[in-house]
Amino acid sequence: MVWGHGRIDKRLALLAALGVAGCIPGGMTPQSLEPEITEAGQPAAPPLAEPVAGSDAPVWESRSVAPNAADVIGTTYTVQPGDTLRGIGNRTGAGSEAIAAANGLTAPYILRPGQQLTIPGGRYHAVAQGETGIAIAQAYKVAWSDIVALNGLEEPYILRIGQRLKLPAGAQAVAAASATPTPKPGKPPSRIGALVVNIDDVVTGSQPAIAEGTAVPPARPARAPVAASVPVDVPKGFSGKFVWPLSGTLLTRYGPVGKGQISNGIDIGATRGQPFRAAADGVVSYAGSEVAIYGGLILVSHGGGWVSAYGHAERIDVTRGQAVKAGQVLGAAGQSGFAETPKLHFELRKDRKPVDPLLYLPRG
Repeated sequence: MVWGHGRIDKRLALLAALGVAGCIPGGMTPQSLEPEITEAGQPAAPPLAEPVAGSDAPVWESRSVAPNAADVIGTTYTVQPGDTLRGIGNRTGAGSEAIAAANGLTAPYILRPGQQLTIPGGRYHAVAQGETGIAIAQAYKVAWSDIVALNGLEEPYILRIGQRLKLPAGAQAVAAASATPTPKPGKPPSRIGALVVNIDDVVTGSQPAIAEGTAVPPARPARAPVAASVPVDVPKGFSGKFVWPLSGTLLTRYGPVGKGQISNGIDIGATRGQPFRAAADGVVSYAGSEVAIYGGLILVSHGGGWVSAYGHAERIDVTRGQAVKAGQVLGAAGQSGFAETPKLHFELRKDRKPVDPLLYLPRG
């Protein structure tokens, strides 16, 4: 099982206590691992003294996904003068991304008359306005990560209206499917609420679909929520360095932690209310408490495929779509989610894959 990434197994085993060592900055000292999750069977997050502050505004608006998948028979297509990859997709019913992947085509997707293209057969969903990848996956009872891989989707993962997404084998349409549970009185609707999602799902599947050619508003440093119907900007590239988000005791290292468990980040011990900071310049792509295992969670996109994650916050001081600087306070560490002690869960990801933060953070 993988903790900190992937689906949450219904049977969660106790993490084995292992020693850690290494040069740890900011007064951090080695300490044996503490268990991240102790309950077996159906997990339940320990109650907070108070809700995660600053995360009340919904990150996703309610948006039903009407399953409209159509079957396409695999064939070959001869490129005609004036053809574009998008046009061929529209003509055949297959997604242009899937066609590109099947034929080894890369941007700018230059075609030549007479060229033979393989049109991959399968089931394709036509994306409607405002739909997110998470909701689409829920509508067909499949993993969003499988759709991402099957269609070769890339950063900034913004879907376009009319885009055809190839669905994995076994996709089942759920009539009038929605990623939004019935909200409780006085509680804003949640786009993720009842789903079992992970960090990668949020990074790659939370942007709402927009019309092709629609400009994405640039990020601003002001703390002002971006409407859930609007995608957020992602930096074009990253050439900076990462800094420590918080000083404290290293509780968990990246990698295997015993009994088949794998940690996709590090846990840093903290006192409740201790501020934590952005590890580098970037744009807040998520700030909320809808991913149960982490409680208060912030994701910052740095460009070039880099994303940093900050979990177990008890207070969130930034909003989705906000531009932040390295060292800027993002919120306060706490004991939200499945944390048993006050801590900050910190991850670094490159091109969707978690990497060892200790390899990229300064030493000493």
